[in-house]
Amino acid sequence: MAEHFDNIPEIALDWLRAGKAVALATVIQTWGSAPRPVGSQLVISGSAEIMGSVSGGCVEGAVVEEALEAIKTGKCAILDYGIADESAFAVGLACGGNIRILLEPLNTGQGPDIAVLELLVASRAARQPVATAVNLDTWQRRLLGAGDPLASNRFITDKSGLEGNWFITIHNPPLRMVIVGAVHIAQPLVAMAQLAGFDPILVDPRAAFASESRFPGEKYMHDWPDEALQLLDLDTRTAVVTLSHDPKIDDPAIITALGAPVFYLGCLGSTRTHAKRVARLTAAGLEPALLSRIHAPVGADIGAKAPAEIAISIMAEIVERLRRPESRP
Repeated sequence: MAEHFDNIPEIALDWLRAGKAVALATVIQTWGSAPRPVGSQLVISGSAEIMGSVSGGCVEGAVVEEALEAIKTGKCAILDYGIADESAFAVGLACGGNIRILLEPLNTGQGPDIAVLELLVASRAARQPVATAVNLDTWQRRLLGAGDPLASNRFITDKSGLEGNWFITIHNPPLRMVIVGAVHIAQPLVAMAQLAGFDPILVDPRAAFASESRFPGEKYMHDWPDEALQLLDLDTRTAVVTLSHDPKIDDPAIITALGAPVFYLGCLGSTRTHAKRVARLTAAGLEPALLSRIHAPVGADIGAKAPAEIAISIMAEIVERLRRPESRP
């Protein structure tokens, strides 16, 4: 599995609790062909351990050197790297692009830094939207909830960035993908979802389908789909995909998902199959406007045939709906 860096706050907190000196580097602005987006983070320990990335490897070495010095002095700093700098080739940005990085030395397990991190990590564990805000003039640090006017629009767009002299780092709940029907397509889809940074959860009441032998090490639930989805507390960071092709399994999941604020609901089946599905759900009392939220046939229209190809098409459509909200029905 590819390495993801969604857990930088948790790593920083673990290191602080272990008594290590820690610095946190965050990309706060980019220009041109910068390799990592705003909000990307790198955590550095006093012994030069690192996790995360602020440039995909281009400037990490230089940032680590600055971080070790910042840990000694206890002073925050803004670092600039770019093609216009004399050191551009040395730090790896000779191909172009500029990045600005906020460097924050943290303490070793006491005081406000660890208190803020503990609240941040607890909020993330509870799937509550939360943001950190750092004042670039005073270095004041605070947490913001989803209703805070300083960051409310950024929670919606899922984009960190500058608001006046405050830099806002958005920590929306981790992405989830609930896959109803542990069929053959689900096997490559689970792997692709993980590679794309989603936490996949399989739901299938048929123990022979959702099993350790077919999905080793994966999360699966044998509850009926409507019960399972209610237990999962579906939210705006969740995608639901139904693959069983069995109305007894898929329809309860669809009805439950349509009653929740999931950002994507896709259902396997041909155009004819979906027309029958719509007829059943209409007879069950669901309004046409609600049924229009269903993406069916599921996946981007790339001519997919084999299970892995269908999984690719599903991932493509989900990412499009996530990153281009205006394209949602």
